[in-house]
Parts: sequence; C-alpha cells; structure tokens
Amino acid sequence: MEVVGACEHPLSRKPFPSGTRGVLLTLIVASLLPGCSPGGRTPPPGPPKAVPVMVGSAARKNIPIQVRAIGTVEAYATVAVKTMVGGQIMKVGFSEGHDVRKGDLLFQIDPAPYDAALKMAEAARARDIALKENAEKEVRRYASLVEKNLVPRQQYEQLASSAAALEATVQADTAAVENARVQLAYCFIRSPIDGRTGSLLVQQGNVVKANDATLVTINQVVPIRVSFSVPEQYLAEVRKYQAAGTLKVEAVPQDGKADPVPGTLSFIGNAVDASTGTIQLKGTFPNTDRRLWPGQFANVALTLAVRSGAVVVPSEAIQTGQQGQYVFVVRPDLTVEARPVVTGEVFGGETVIGKGVAAGEKVVTDGQLRLVTGTKVEAKQGTGR
Repeated sequence: MEVVGACEHPLSRKPFPSGTRGVLLTLIVASLLPGCSPGGRTPPPGPPKAVPVMVGSAARKNIPIQVRAIGTVEAYATVAVKTMVGGQIMKVGFSEGHDVRKGDLLFQIDPAPYDAALKMAEAARARDIALKENAEKEVRRYASLVEKNLVPRQQYEQLASSAAALEATVQADTAAVENARVQLAYCFIRSPIDGRTGSLLVQQGNVVKANDATLVTINQVVPIRVSFSVPEQYLAEVRKYQAAGTLKVEAVPQDGKADPVPGTLSFIGNAVDASTGTIQLKGTFPNTDRRLWPGQFANVALTLAVRSGAVVVPSEAIQTGQQGQYVFVVRPDLTVEARPVVTGEVFGGETVIGKGVAAGEKVVTDGQLRLVTGTKVEAKQGTGR
C-alpha cells in the first residue's frame, strides 16, 4: 500500500521515491517538537534578567525646619497725601511713578491768601502789644497816686484789669499769628516718607478743598513687608522659637528667579482668625534690589530651627502602600528590599527619614513599579545627592 507524504501536493501526479518519503516524515516529526532537545529533554531556564533602576543615596545633612505658605507683598508704609488748606494748585514738584525723599516738595497751593492772613494777624498783634504797653504804664503811674491817696483805688483797679485783658489779647494775637503761619506752611505739601509715588490724581491748575480728595499715594518699598498666614497649630512653635532669637523668612516672588529674598519675622497677629483657623504673620525684607513689589504674591518659607545630622533621601524614593510609606533599599547583592520608613520634613527635594534607612544606604528613586522584595536590579546612579 502506498503512503502519501504530509507535504505532498494534492494535485501531484508523480509519487516520491520511497527513500525521500522517509526523510520527509522524519523532518515533519522533528518540526512538531521544537521544545525538545536532541536528547529529548527541555533545556534549563537561564538566570532572571536584572531590572534597570535609578538609585540615590541616603545621607546626613542639616535640614531647616520650615513652615511654608503663600504670602502677599505689602508696602512698609503707605501715605495718602491730602491738602490741609483749600486753593489752586500752582505747582506739582514730582513725576508720577518716581521715587521721592522725605521732605521733597510735592505740591504748592497758591499761598497769597494765606500770606495776607498772616500779615493781618501780625498787624493785629502789634496793635494790641502797643495798647498793652500803654495800659501797663498807666497802671504803674496810678499805683504811685493811689499810695498818696490822690486818686480813688477803684480807678486804679479798673486800669489794672484793662492791662490784664490786653495781655490776654496779645497772647490770643500770638496764637492767631502762629495759626496763620501754619496755614501758609500747608500751602507747600512735602513728602512725609521716602517712597515711590503712584498716579497723580489732581493736576496743576485744579482747585482743591481742605482734606477732600487724595492728591497722590506714596508707598515705601525699601524696606518692605510680606504678609502670610499659617495654621494655628504652628503658633506655639513660632512663639517659642521667636523667643529664642530672630526667625528667618525667605520669599520667592513670581519674577522667574529661583533664589529667595532673605528677611526676618517682624509681626505675629494678636488673634487667630476663627473663620480660617490661621494666624497672620509678617516678615520684613531689606528689598534693596526691589524684587518685591506691593501687591505681588510670593512663596514664603519661615525657618523655625535647623535639625542637625538628619538622615535624608531623595523624595522620589518614598512610596506609599497599604501598610504606609516605604522605600526600596538596594542590598549589597544588588537585590532590593521593601523597607517601611517614618518620614519627616521635606526640603529641597529631599525627605527626612526618622526611622528605617541609615546614612550611606542606596535607595531606588525610579523604576519601583517592577520591583518586589528580592528582585535583582541593575543600579544606575540618578538623583543621588
């Protein structure tokens, strides 16, 4: 009986030679057993491949204990300039948006009416002084006549009363002169602080009333303050550390620069805001380079103390699981161990480890998703710091 080979084309009319059929059947059977070795056994599996990961080092560092918040920059002092007398503005002595020094002339109001009032007050005082001096002479003359009983005492007492009244009148005239001088001085409005002027709200030639509209607002920006709020649970620590010394405050404004502006804590609010549960604090900054500007938002860091010799790891090494936080520690044999840790403050991309990792150990900072305890790793230095 003729056996047709498995690889024979069904339309073939020529049979294979008998020797060729045997070779063909052997090749087909061998192709159906790809996993078998020539001896009929499965080859042993090779060693598992190491998982590539990035690692960093745990180290000891001095870490500042900080409270962070968002703050608002405020002028150190703000003055809304108003006039104390009415009249026409004759001169504006500054350019809006420019710096002024304390005592610089800002506005001049027409002084003519007030100068005239001063002269009238001085003239009235001079008249009354002359009357007073004459009355005093009369009193002295009548005093000698009274002693000789040449004039009635009643007449002498009337002259003495008139002289005293004129003395009081002269004192009132002196006060009127001083008031007129003050009113005249109010015509020349000068800056009460060093600062920067805002928009000019009243132009030269306008007529203003006493204590009516604001003429210009001046903000003192050197130095400057930053106001921020922290949760009330930090109040006790802030007060404790402030009693031990001056607390440092750093502010990073939204100006594209990463370096902070240094300052000191200068104010602690006298009450906790019941609606938000926060306490208001303020820091004072020299601001000589004027990076801080009133109205800006800034990231604020209040340093309470410095923790010496703290063990820190890169923050990206910290993982969170069902049992809490942990890190993968690389052992000397290049296998990893999932180790629970107790974390503390975070500063500059590093996290303080209170318990779980010793200084000098290697921790995995990238590639944790493929790891379990005992996994072989191929460590590459990453954010080791």
